[in-house]
Amino acid sequence: MAENSPRGLADVVAASTSISDIDGREGRLSYRGYDIHDIAGRISFEECVHLLQRGTLPTQAQLDGLTGELADGRRYGAVATSLLPAVVNSGTPMEALRTLVSALAIDDPDAADASIEADRRKATRLVAQLPVLVAGYEAQRSGREVPDADPELGIAGTFLLQITGERPAPRAAEIFDECLVLHADHTMNASTFTARVVAATLSDMHSAITGAMGALRGPLHGGANEAVMKTLSSIDGDVSEVDPFVRAELDAGRKIMGFGHRVYKTEDPRATHLRRMSEELAELTGNRRYYELSRRMEQVVLDSKGLYPNVDFFAASVYHALGIPTDLFTPVFAISRMSGWTAHVIEQHEDNRLIRPDSDYTGPHDQRWVEISQR
Repeated sequence: MAENSPRGLADVVAASTSISDIDGREGRLSYRGYDIHDIAGRISFEECVHLLQRGTLPTQAQLDGLTGELADGRRYGAVATSLLPAVVNSGTPMEALRTLVSALAIDDPDAADASIEADRRKATRLVAQLPVLVAGYEAQRSGREVPDADPELGIAGTFLLQITGERPAPRAAEIFDECLVLHADHTMNASTFTARVVAATLSDMHSAITGAMGALRGPLHGGANEAVMKTLSSIDGDVSEVDPFVRAELDAGRKIMGFGHRVYKTEDPRATHLRRMSEELAELTGNRRYYELSRRMEQVVLDSKGLYPNVDFFAASVYHALGIPTDLFTPVFAISRMSGWTAHVIEQHEDNRLIRPDSDYTGPHDQRWVEISQR
C-alpha cells in the first residue's frame, strides 16, 4: 500500500451532503444544522423523517400530511408477504430482512420510476414498512398475530405494541422514539456509503437500501449493539464481576464491543442521551442490573483503554428494558437509519456522479505466462 493511502478511506471525503455533520473532536452531531442535543427528546421520529428526507422541520400541516403517508404506506405487497414464512427460520433476522426489503421493490408502484418524486414516495414507504416487517418477523417465529396499529401511537409506540403484544407505557414509547431520532443518520458511515455507491450507478432505491442492510449487519457496524447485550448477559454475579471480566477480555486481546469510534475523539453525543435513558428505564422497570453493569464497564474500559462508549453501548440496555429481543437490536437500528439512508439516496440521485475510487495495487509485477505443464 502506498505510504499516503489511508486504510479504510479514513478522512477521505467521499461525497458532499447537507443531511448530517459530525465534529469528532468536539463530539457533536447535527441533522441539517440542528444539534442532536437540541432536538433529541424534543422532536418525534416522524418530524426527524421530514427533516432528513424533505429538508426542514415540518409545520403541523406538513407533519399531519407525512403521518398520513406513513400510515398509508405500512402495507407491503404479496411477494414479501409470501416470503416471510420462508425466511423466518432460515437465518438471522438481518439476513431475512435484507431479503424482504429487496422483495418490497417487486410490488412497489414506483419501482420503475427513477424520478426524484418517486424516490421520495418510495423513501416514505420504506420508513413505514420496515417496522411492520420486523414486527411480522417476530410474530411469525413466535406463532402469534401482529396487533393492529393504533392510530394514536406513532412509529415508535406502534412498533413496541406490535413487538411485545402490549400497549407501551407513554414514557417507554417516548424513550424509544428518542432512540429512533438518535440513530437516524450519521454522515458517511459504512451502510450509508454503501447505499450511495449503489445509488450512484443510477440503480434503484430498493437496491441501494438492500446494500445498506447488508453493510449494517456486520458486527463492526449495526451488529455491535447485539454483541454488547451478549457481553453484559455473559457476566455472572453483580457489579464486582465487571472488573475481572473486562481485564480478562483485554488481556486476551479481545475487543469490548460498544467502545471507541472512528470519528469521535471524545464521547459520542448519542451515548450521552442513551446513558440517561438507560438509567431512567432502570428506575421505571425496577431492574437496575444491566444499567449498573454498563456503568461499571464504562468506567473500567475508560480507565484501562481510554475509550468512551459509542451509540451501541447504552442502546443495548435500553432496548432490553423496552422488551425488544436481542437479535432484533440491529433490525431496530435499521428501522431508524432507514430515514437517513433514503435521504442520502435521494440526495445522491439529485446530483449524481459515479463513485469510483482508485486502489493501490500490492501484488507482484512483471509476471510471465508459462505452459501449465511447466508450472
